[in-house]
Amino acid sequence: MLANKGITIESIVPGSVSDAAGLKPGDVITGINAMPLRDVIDFMYYKDSDLLDIEYMRDRTKKSVRIFSENCTDLGITFRPLKVKTCKNNCIFCFVKQLPKGLRKPLYVKDEDYRLSFLYGNYTTLSNITDEERRRIVEQRLSPLYLSVHATNKALRNRMLGNPKATDINRELKFFAGHKIRMHVQIVLCPGINDGKELQNTIQDIYKFHPYAASIAVVPVGLTKHRKIQLAAVTKDDARRAIATVDTFQKRFRKKHGESIVYCADEMFITAETSFPPLSAYGELPQIENGVGMIPLFTSQARKVKVSHSLHQKRKYLTFTGISFYPFLKKYLGRLAERERISVDVVPVENRFFGKAVTVTGLLTGRDMISTLHDNADHHDFLLIPEVVFREGDSLMLDNVSIPDIEEALGLKVLVIDGTPQGLVDTILMAENLG
Repeated sequence: MLANKGITIESIVPGSVSDAAGLKPGDVITGINAMPLRDVIDFMYYKDSDLLDIEYMRDRTKKSVRIFSENCTDLGITFRPLKVKTCKNNCIFCFVKQLPKGLRKPLYVKDEDYRLSFLYGNYTTLSNITDEERRRIVEQRLSPLYLSVHATNKALRNRMLGNPKATDINRELKFFAGHKIRMHVQIVLCPGINDGKELQNTIQDIYKFHPYAASIAVVPVGLTKHRKIQLAAVTKDDARRAIATVDTFQKRFRKKHGESIVYCADEMFITAETSFPPLSAYGELPQIENGVGMIPLFTSQARKVKVSHSLHQKRKYLTFTGISFYPFLKKYLGRLAERERISVDVVPVENRFFGKAVTVTGLLTGRDMISTLHDNADHHDFLLIPEVVFREGDSLMLDNVSIPDIEEALGLKVLVIDGTPQGLVDTILMAENLG
């Protein structure tokens, strides 16, 4: 566990209760109501009180302030990012280790931090978790957690993690389920390693801890051309076998529980060249951020798009997407042009930076995008860029290419869209109405 050094204020919202109390950026909050703070999670846990006695350090001087926070939903404080607990595993499929040089520094950080799992849905293997951290998760109800299991066969899992000392994941699942901590689990499928019977056993073992093992996602291993360890990619036949395995479990689980529990990632269906299940089969989309149900959701939303008024389109729009999503976006845009007279040209971008096997939009680089669109930019006014290609809260693509860089290179004004069918339409309507 990190030392109890408090948490540093990054910014204060002007006019907030914290601003009125005299707190400032750079102050280090060390305690709330006599409880010491290790990180922002402690702050979140202890701040839910109408009266807050806050202890903090400023210029090496201990200070305190009392805040009456009754009826206040936001104290108006943001904190500097957590000091991340890094991963000591040496996973055979680690995507970070498959990255080439030249990307943003944060991309090379391998986190293995239960706090990021709780806060942001990052997947953790729990391979370096301590007894103190387990107790904290239970005491503060840090639920749900997002866990990378891959295999419940301990020897096999440890080989996949490249860590012979990794904790027994079955013990961890049992502990957290026993304390009613909900978990969402992923299995990265590596052909010839954890597929077939091992996959069946892993799903069955995880299911024993349902309902606290709330969902299971089976995702294909992601391989770039820069990998040093030779692993087999998921083929069409591999994908179809995995889908068949998952389908067998789903039928059983739906009959017993009314929910599927285990799901295949969208990429599995694309690789298998088979149709997706209906959106209803995904329940509440518990692992959509893991690429599970994104395309069925998009397809469903596309059928419900509303155009608030008839549009005489004056400008020409261009957009792009990864290879795997291209057919679905192309179909939607075709229907949009036919029904609503809204025309957008879309170009698929092949991932030369990571390799052709990487087909998702979120891993496209600015250079690949600019290179592909350069000859398509003429006679267009705007480039619609899905926000998924940018880091959250940022305007830089993976290779540090910025929006101004793109506008200068292509001679187009950039509009960022939220990636939903309605979001695309709303962005175009806004641009047209602005004249």
